Amino acid sequence: MTAVPVAEIADAISVASGTRFQVTRQTDAAGGCINQSLVVQDAARRYFVKLNHADRLCMFEAEAAGLAELAASGALRVPAPLTHGLAAGQSFLVLEWLDLAHGGPIPWAKLGERLARLHRVSASRFGWRRDNTIGSTLQANRETADWGDFYREQRMRPQLILAAQNGAPKRLLQSGDQLMAHLGAFFLDYTPPPSLLHGDLWSGNVGSCAGEPVVFDPAVYFGDRETDLAMTELFGGFPASFYAAYQAVWPLDAGYAVRRDLYQLYHLLNHFNLFGSGYARQSQTALDRLLAELR
Repeated sequence: MTAVPVAEIADAISVASGTRFQVTRQTDAAGGCINQSLVVQDAARRYFVKLNHADRLCMFEAEAAGLAELAASGALRVPAPLTHGLAAGQSFLVLEWLDLAHGGPIPWAKLGERLARLHRVSASRFGWRRDNTIGSTLQANRETADWGDFYREQRMRPQLILAAQNGAPKRLLQSGDQLMAHLGAFFLDYTPPPSLLHGDLWSGNVGSCAGEPVVFDPAVYFGDRETDLAMTELFGGFPASFYAAYQAVWPLDAGYAVRRDLYQLYHLLNHFNLFGSGYARQSQTALDRLLAELR
């Protein structure tokens, strides 16, 4: 990526905040593998900035809208988006800076209770008012009345199409086709309400600030709340206190243990499509378990 357009970003901050902002210090920050990230500050204020190629502006626009949606729920703390745009051929997103590095241990029980509160925020249909991304993969959110149809056509099918384009093993693709043909069987006696979801809730997207849990990097939409819980159990998982607190507010349906594999499969396939063949075996294992449930 080219040099950071600090002056242009400072001008955008000045306009959005209504107060002149001039960068006196900038520091590189950990920002995952998708974006370049930094912290900019003047004598009084500090902001977290994400940068990517110009054609990724829509990703930042959707992230800002998702953070605003989560904030409006009043359930969970998120970094407030300030502004986004283009500068020197790059896209950028400016967020409220939260001192997560020194925010103390994550209050997991409080996070579980507040996630359940977030999931109580509902809509009339599944999906969202705009598409967004999961990682850097396009995530379609066309509003749909039926959850099974939504999950098949806007979650699983796009990932399997990408997997075929990315050279997935033949057996994985065949298993995926079999699952798609019978996906409705997992929802015969289960009709979840459309819950407001974080959408990408793993341990790397959770922090703490002043004793409060903070979530960030969302992939927001309205869907089955179990998808958020399933994601928390991937890539290290959350501690038992989180799940106990969630269940105390809104117990999960008895069939969650089976659907968990289905919902995790979406993220495993996405990791295959983003990061390569290392996730093919995990995807196949999940597919085998799901197909065994259908026999």
